[in-house]
Amino acid sequence: MDSKLIRFAVVIMLLSIQIFCTAGVAGDITGVCYGRNGNNLPTPADTVALYKSNNIDAIRMYEPFADMLEALRGSGLLVAFGPRNEDIQSLAHDPAAATNFVSTWITPYQNNVAIKWITIGNEVFPGEIAQFVAAAIKNVNVALTNSGVTGISVTTVLAMTALTNTYPPSAATFLPDLTEIMTEITSILSETNSPLMTNIYPYFAYASDPYHISLDYASFKSNTPVVIDGDLYYNNMFEAMVDGFNAALEKINAANVVVMVAETGWPTEGNPPHTSVDNAKAYNMGIRTCGRSAERKRTPRRQNTPVDVFLFAMFKENQKDGPVEQSFGIFAPDMTPVYDLFCKWR
Repeated sequence: MDSKLIRFAVVIMLLSIQIFCTAGVAGDITGVCYGRNGNNLPTPADTVALYKSNNIDAIRMYEPFADMLEALRGSGLLVAFGPRNEDIQSLAHDPAAATNFVSTWITPYQNNVAIKWITIGNEVFPGEIAQFVAAAIKNVNVALTNSGVTGISVTTVLAMTALTNTYPPSAATFLPDLTEIMTEITSILSETNSPLMTNIYPYFAYASDPYHISLDYASFKSNTPVVIDGDLYYNNMFEAMVDGFNAALEKINAANVVVMVAETGWPTEGNPPHTSVDNAKAYNMGIRTCGRSAERKRTPRRQNTPVDVFLFAMFKENQKDGPVEQSFGIFAPDMTPVYDLFCKWR
């Protein structure tokens, strides 16, 4: 073959790799959540290597683990973690507790671990702990500033249960009991240019009502609009759920706060026929993988704002409650993929 033709073919091949490894809905960052509810999981060093070999951008932990933070040194992975929910009240009431959190979990690692987000509360809205989140965020922000730490967003993580009137997405609002709390929290997030994190699970909505919610809509298999909300068209439930939060933020004058997805995924086992490898792969490929066009990187309501996402979860965890919760993992504990998802090139 002519050498010019060979060079041309190589260029086309490389461009094809770039095209077909474009993210789907996910924005500039696609991370994966890391849990430890298993007795057969890989070592932290092996886990970090697996993240790196699959070109995963970020890791979210549900509390800080010293051995994992050590393994993350120099990895370049962006890192999210936060205190346990039961520690939030003390962080809110005692600035010294916030200072201790920062001095224990942030400053020793800040030079070579890319800690980017601190999550104050995972799904504590509504609930007794919710009232303490804003003060805890403030105290941790002050502790970071006093320690000379910059570039870390302090936020919280909401579930869909924080919203009401979610259909259509434009009608969504925060629960009445949460409106004042969320107004205070989003004011802080706006001032610090921090995202609001959310856990988005079309699977649970679909599995609870498959008669009214189609699998195609829930798992990114629909190529045509299923929900029409004024002049906004939704082919998939993920975007509708994210835009529910966007609509709720608008109603409390917080439209400038960006929604980030802290968890989303689909289980492979435990509730057939809704759970399967095919459904899980279809869903997560709709979020981020080879073959999805870049036009799906934004939601209909926020067409200029990328949606950064953490997939749930890295590993199957055999000590979680029930077979469904145990089977969200993209990888088995022996680090073999449950299904192929990530491109191993960039």
